[in-house]
Amino acid sequence: MIDINESVMQFLLAFVVLGPLLGAVTALLPAPPGLKGKSPEQAVLRHGVTVTGAVLLAALVLALGFDHDRPSTMQATTDISWIPALDVRIHLGVDGISLPLLVLTALLTFLCALYTYGKPPAGPSPRAFVALVLLLETGTLATFAVLDLLLFFLAFETVLIPMYFLIARWGGAGRTAAAGKFILYTLLGSVVMLLGLLLIGLRAGTFDMVALATDNGRSLSTSLQVIAVLAIGIGLAVKTPMWPLHSWLPDAHTAAPTVGSVLLAGVLLKMGTYGFVRILLPAAPDGMHVLAPYLAAFAVVGILYGSLACLALARPGAGGDLKRLIAYSSVGHMGFVLLGIATLTPTGVNGALFANIAHGLITGLLFFLVGALKERTGTTDLDALAGTTGAALYGTAPRLGGLLAFGAVASLGLPGLAGFWGEMLAMFGAFDPADGLNRPAYLTFMALAGLGTLLTAAYLLLVVRRVCMGTPKPTADPAGPPALPDVHRHEYAAWAPLVALTVLAGLWPAVLLSLTDPAVQQLLSGGKS
Repeated sequence: MIDINESVMQFLLAFVVLGPLLGAVTALLPAPPGLKGKSPEQAVLRHGVTVTGAVLLAALVLALGFDHDRPSTMQATTDISWIPALDVRIHLGVDGISLPLLVLTALLTFLCALYTYGKPPAGPSPRAFVALVLLLETGTLATFAVLDLLLFFLAFETVLIPMYFLIARWGGAGRTAAAGKFILYTLLGSVVMLLGLLLIGLRAGTFDMVALATDNGRSLSTSLQVIAVLAIGIGLAVKTPMWPLHSWLPDAHTAAPTVGSVLLAGVLLKMGTYGFVRILLPAAPDGMHVLAPYLAAFAVVGILYGSLACLALARPGAGGDLKRLIAYSSVGHMGFVLLGIATLTPTGVNGALFANIAHGLITGLLFFLVGALKERTGTTDLDALAGTTGAALYGTAPRLGGLLAFGAVASLGLPGLAGFWGEMLAMFGAFDPADGLNRPAYLTFMALAGLGTLLTAAYLLLVVRRVCMGTPKPTADPAGPPALPDVHRHEYAAWAPLVALTVLAGLWPAVLLSLTDPAVQQLLSGGKS
């Protein structure tokens, strides 16, 4: 770690949040003559790589300058009055909870830009595509960096419009209906969430998240906290997504372009669970205590529902879509995150935060791989991949097949890879929940979640067997190249960091837990160190 002046840290965080916004504006302007390259389209794609690369570099320097001896303390803080009449402030800062999410967002967006440079999107102008991706990055990074409830809401909503257009204009079949469903669900949830945020802020006399965490709900009655948790929780649960508010997700993922699916699964879903940890746990602890068992129950139903839906899609003859299957798997994986939060224990919440990062890495990789498979075969239909197209990847594209198998075993929670720790810690938290919670009920939740891990292994191994194994379809020239091209250079560049980090986080979980644990301990203790 390096020693960086506080004012430089403030600048770095401000650049991380606002840099993509400036990049989105400049992406819409004509490129200078000396930077056009072979074409204006290539120039704007290069611009996307440059801006997202600069933001990632700033996020990494911010992480290096972060004081790892004080991860529970807000660092690189900026606090400027914005709307004095409402006491709304431009308040930015990072701690051990938000820093990993900032770096994950910057990394995934950069890898998406890199992938897009090697494989430009099919559809309307690349200029608009790059601008929308950068605007999406700004909203997501701001969500993880702001410390004011109203700014959080604005940042939370900023991501909706760019994701809507990414699906509606660059998506596949059914993109218009999927984009409409996405925007309708999330906007309705957000309206209810705004009412809850206003209720907390106006009754507590402040919208500042740090002050609310320190107050720890002491200025709010239990009944008011329950109402606030219900209202805010609905909006956050839609974005997570929690069963039964998940039905927009499979359609959105199936229709979205590859980059849209990666960002939707890897980044946007984390905004909902982050809100539970950052806002509801410290600001409305009594309300969370009342509703935690219900949240845990919905989480476990989501785990089982997502796994059973995936098993149904993976069956031979079911006509299941591989992108849709991975989308349903996210419902199950995010159920483990919600279960960890619902335990109200440091163990469970740390597991939830770890599972957030692991899901972003692994599911981002899986959507990259499925997108590449569709580009090569023209389909993501499992029956077609296993049958008529002869996509026996181990024989036709061994590196692509190996990466798909790696992503599958990482997603099912194989020990030694990132997917293992978060789910295990969430179940450990359910084994011994916070005082006052019904332990027999949580033991039941833990057992059902354990069953979900078995179902997850079943459908993912079935997918690997059907897509990767078998006899390749013969080519016209048996001595010629395989039927499918293997991994390209731009794909290696986009996927290798995700593979490496999945292994690193699995073998060395303390990299994340040493950041999150002190911050979680402080949040759950009412802001006390």
